Amino acid sequence: MKSIYLPPVSLAVFLGYQNPLFTLEKTMKNQNRLTIRCLLACMVAAVLGYRSPVIAAPPVDTSPPSFTIELEAGLACNFGLLIEGSGGNRHLKEFTDKNGNVVRSLEAGTGSALSFTNLTTGNTFSTKSNGAVAHITFNSDGSFTETDTGHNVLILFPTDVPAGPSSTLIVGRVVFTVDTNGVFTVLDVSGKTIDICAALS
Repeated sequence: MKSIYLPPVSLAVFLGYQNPLFTLEKTMKNQNRLTIRCLLACMVAAVLGYRSPVIAAPPVDTSPPSFTIELEAGLACNFGLLIEGSGGNRHLKEFTDKNGNVVRSLEAGTGSALSFTNLTTGNTFSTKSNGAVAHITFNSDGSFTETDTGHNVLILFPTDVPAGPSSTLIVGRVVFTVDTNGVFTVLDVSGKTIDICAALS
């Protein structure tokens, strides 16, 4: 399993969203990562578009259903972590080039209310459903760059850069890339951060 991006107050990755630039094999390989990431995405805000010839598709409601995710010790924290989420209201808009390829997307709204549980101690940490925006630029090789603002949770695994395990609530802005193997590389974080693992210890 790969790293997870969870916009909280929403989990950030699009539920069932598949990048048309990924092959089926690569998409299936990253399905769990993308599902988890999307569930935390709590999005609200407008992002200015590029000055390139793109066509906007109508917005799609991508509000996540209630969910439960259990991550073994060493992936998101040094202990097993249970994540439960419910609610939220998000909308996805995709932009295509003249050939119909999705080149970027914008997802905004409110994410899921989240509850994190340390499976060793039973300690919990919760977030309300808050707003967030995710702006993704897709590359032709299937990798992408994502900029998220608002309330977001970013979970990094040991294979990511910087290496996890870590689970962080970010109230502000985070920029990261995801390569074709699903490896997250964090480029920039600004705003307030809360170490969820430390809060649960």
